[in-house]
This record gives sequence, structure tokens and C-alpha cells, in this order.
Amino acid sequence: MPDLGGRRVVVTGIGAVSSLGMGARNFIAAIRAGRSGIGPIGQFDATGFEHVLAGEVRGFSPSTYLHRISPEEWGRSSQFAAAAARMAVDDAGLGSPKLSSLRTASCFGTTNGESQLLEDLGEQWVFRGPEHLDPRLVHQIDAGRISAAVNVELGLTGEALTLGTACAAGNYSVGYAYDLISSGEVDVALCGGADASNRATHAGFHRLGALAADVPRPFDEHRDGIVTAEGGAALLLEPLESALERDARVYAEVLGYAMSCDAQHMTNPHAPSIAACIKRAHRNSGIKPADVGYICAHGTGTEANDATEIAAVREAFDGRVPPISSIKSVLGHTMGAAAAFGAVVSCAALHEGFLPASSTLRTVDPELGPDVDCVPRVSREERLRVVENHGFAFGGNNAVTIFGDIAA
Repeated sequence: MPDLGGRRVVVTGIGAVSSLGMGARNFIAAIRAGRSGIGPIGQFDATGFEHVLAGEVRGFSPSTYLHRISPEEWGRSSQFAAAAARMAVDDAGLGSPKLSSLRTASCFGTTNGESQLLEDLGEQWVFRGPEHLDPRLVHQIDAGRISAAVNVELGLTGEALTLGTACAAGNYSVGYAYDLISSGEVDVALCGGADASNRATHAGFHRLGALAADVPRPFDEHRDGIVTAEGGAALLLEPLESALERDARVYAEVLGYAMSCDAQHMTNPHAPSIAACIKRAHRNSGIKPADVGYICAHGTGTEANDATEIAAVREAFDGRVPPISSIKSVLGHTMGAAAAFGAVVSCAALHEGFLPASSTLRTVDPELGPDVDCVPRVSREERLRVVENHGFAFGGNNAVTIFGDIAA
């Protein structure tokens, strides 16, 4: 890749708290095997909802993964972020003494912040009155605490930033962390995303008519919507030079990113704006469209999103559609963590040499046009040089990150 200035930035640690398992190894193994994490809703009373499936993190025991923060003092989203970040640090082989000696930062994305706590407080207000709000919960609801939880858990004293750019937020966080490392402002950055299941989000997508009857089927002819999900994903970024000096495992290089806002519609994605964002990501990364061997799609499984995403890719790639698939087929839509999970999978795909499947796909929608390879049903082995990760959000926020093999 051409030298665009600044330090080269690599991913040396990944962590995942997901419905597919705890830790990046279990998460990636489930993605490769096409195992589903979707099941009956358990995080809230789903009585009255027509569709009652979600991708929830079952059996999460915070004390198993969190060494410094007390679960009683932090919301579920913060616990997910802190646990995933702890896993990423351990995965990178950076002990606490070494980490505390470095210039560090954390940056995590979210859609709903501490939504479960807000619902609890809402019920207290409605049924008992505002004078009975639990001050302990009020203290915990600030979404900015999600990245703060990462700093407290890991003993980091640098910047802690939480981004609220919804379902694109995970890619925003990767881009921000990339800038901090590339510019030399910090030596190590933890980035990712976290969100907890909650009734309000499920009800919102229910009212939009965007919930799938059973499982999500991105790019399928008969796709009918999303399945809400939760979790936390984290990546540890550092300069390539320091990673090589300490003989660290390098999953992938962050080649660049781009962001944009459609400024068109609150919920409907806009293909020309997304295509422009993809093209800008290619330029910023110093690559050509032909270099991209796989796209980890936003791929929600709604009719509008998938059709718009494929149309944007065709425009950005001069008519060609690289292999493209959606991990939401087995993970569900983890909201503010979605693009971060996509980034983790993109790095693993480069490191291990595979294309994740659209596991629930039955028949590719012919309306998407010819020659669309959605990696149907089964993951396949393939060495990759460059992978593109998409994250799009309500409000028209788009973020695209580009990862490459360090030898690319």
C-alpha cells in the first residue's frame, strides 16, 4: 500500500461478548460454523409482541471477566464494553504493568447507551413518582460511562470517548482510534461498541414493521427484517512498529476509513451517499476497488437496507460486487456494537483466511441484480488481502473501515 504519512496502525487484540459465545475465539468459531445465537427473549418481558426472538448474551457472569469494576455500579452496556476490552488486552498479550506505562485511549460506540437502566427508571417514575427514582440508577445512566468503564477496568488514564452514532458507531470508534495511533497521540487505543437488549428498541422496530418473523435473512428473496440483539466487541490498536518489536500477533492493518451523512431521511438509507463514502474510504486507504476481496456488509435483512447497500456497492465498484455477506444472519443486529463486531470478523477473516457466510440465506433476491455472491449458507476458505467493513445508521450516518494484510 502507498505511504500516506503517519504511523501504520495494526490490530493485535480482539474481544467479544456475544450471543455466539464469550471471547473472540468462541465468537469467530461460531461465525465460521454458522451457529446461531438467536433465541427467545429473556432480558425483558416480551408478552404482547408478535415477534419474540433476539440475539441475547446468555449466562454472562460479569465477575468472571471484570477484575476492577463492580457490576453493581455499572450498567449492562458498560459491563459488555469493559469485558470485551479486557479480553482484547489479554489477547494482545499486554499485561497491566505494560499497558499503564503507555499513552492510551478508549473509544466505544453505542446506540442506546444504558437503555435497561433508563427503562427501570421510567417504570419507577410512572408507577411510583419521580421522588422515588433510585439515585444509584440515575448515577449509572450516562452513556459516556461506557468508555469510562473500559478505562476504570484497565486502569487507563487517557481519553475515554463514547460515540452515539448508532449502528455505524463501531466503525466511527475504529476510525477515531486509528487517527490517534497514526498521528502519534497515543501508543495503544481500545475501540469497539456495546449495547444491551431492551424493550424500547424492540418496540421501536416492531412499530416500524422491521422485525423478522423468525431469523434474519440478509439478501434473501423473502427477507422480512431484523432480529434485535446485544453484546460488546473490542479491538486493540497499536503502531505496526511496536507490534513487531514485541513480536505480537497481528490480525490486520487498519488501512483507513471514511464517514458521511446522507442528510436525506431518518431511516431510509441513500445509495449515492453510501457509494461516495465507500469511494472516499478507498482513497483514504490508498487502495483501488479491485483490491477488495470481501465486504462485511451492514446487511440488516430489511428490504430497503440490503437493496440500497448492493446498489451503492455496484456504483462504488464500477458495476462489480465483491463477495459480500452479513454476520447478522446468526448474530442479530447488535445496534451500536454491530460495526465493531464486523471489524472483529474482518480482522479474523484476513488472519485466518475465510469468507463468513450469510448463513440463513436461501435464495438470493433476484432484484439485487446479477452476480451477487453473498457467500450463501456456508463459510469458505480463501486468502484475503483487503477487507471492507460497512456500518450504516439511522440519521443517515455511514462509516466504512478498510482492513488489510500487513503484507498487502
